Amino acid sequence: MMILAEDMFKIGFLLIIVGFIVIFLSMMLMVLSHKGGETKGGGVILIGPFPIIFGSDTKTDKTLVLLVLILIAFIFVLTFFPIAFWR
Repeated sequence: MMILAEDMFKIGFLLIIVGFIVIFLSMMLMVLSHKGGETKGGGVILIGPFPIIFGSDTKTDKTLVLLVLILIAFIFVLTFFPIAFWR
């Protein structure tokens, strides 16, 4: 079975929509469960394979580093082994 460009476009578009939904739901959960106290957060900007990671504390930074490493490994596998992955 061969994956067509149309299918890849649909998969990419679906991943973008799922990402927006996850971000929206996590923001809603954070707003609804906020009981006061200290707010911690962080983010990642990926420019090619180079991540720029920022966070309000070291625990957030370590978590983001782990997630970025997993994401880069996933992208590497999809980029260099597409035939073996989709069979």
